[in-house]
Amino acid sequence: MGQVVDNQQLAWPAHQAVAHLPGSLPMGGVVPMTPVHAFVQTPDGLRWPTTTSLQPTRHDIDLGGLVAFVIEDLVTDAEADAIVAASERMGYRDEAPGIATPPGMRMNKSVHWMADDAMMTPLFQRMAHLLPPVLAGANLLPALSHRINMYRYDDSDVFNLHTDGSWPGYSLSEDRAHMQEWDDRIRSGLTMLLYLNGAADGVVGGNTRLYKRDGTSVDVSPVKGSALFFRHGFGLDSVRHVGCVVHGPVSKYVARINVMYIDA
Repeated sequence: MGQVVDNQQLAWPAHQAVAHLPGSLPMGGVVPMTPVHAFVQTPDGLRWPTTTSLQPTRHDIDLGGLVAFVIEDLVTDAEADAIVAASERMGYRDEAPGIATPPGMRMNKSVHWMADDAMMTPLFQRMAHLLPPVLAGANLLPALSHRINMYRYDDSDVFNLHTDGSWPGYSLSEDRAHMQEWDDRIRSGLTMLLYLNGAADGVVGGNTRLYKRDGTSVDVSPVKGSALFFRHGFGLDSVRHVGCVVHGPVSKYVARINVMYIDA
């Protein structure tokens, strides 16, 4: 299943594995050599302009003191479609590389890949002024991690209650053959969930449910081109959440991107 969105006028280069990591399966078990992909050269559809007609706007979410907000109008429809097309060319799998989840938690499909500065730098520049400049004493790094964790939710797929872990930053080596890990002073502080389609595109369900400390919740509906941000890691200020079940023939696509901070 999955709605393959491919823009025929785009020329897609070949892709290759730049890392192999143990990949956890939805119902338990590990696939030892699960690939992380990259294109051998930057695709035209993933070269994004910094200056656009987009007007990114931040809306804070009241979670009783926990950090969460939505930025609307962050990517164009064509850019969202290009990310989906890129991910489908690399191929979704049941296992997720470098992710450890207990049986029955992550019930969706995944592909991880490495993006380029040509996409990630403009994306960061569009929203930098809307991000927290300091988080838990660490300063906002002026770059996003280039590792994109993609998830496709087909009919009945769900990501049950969990907290996202903190990650190091990653980028491609100069020869594009390897995934490189950044300085260990740099860690992720916020999850960015970039919604690549939503109800207007036929997705039924698929809200992201965020939980307050008192156990009550707030639902965020996926809207193509918008992104949800929230604090992650395993501390008391991290946001527990659910990727709610999707129903019907139209799959939901979302990209997890990590917002990075560096120790002051």
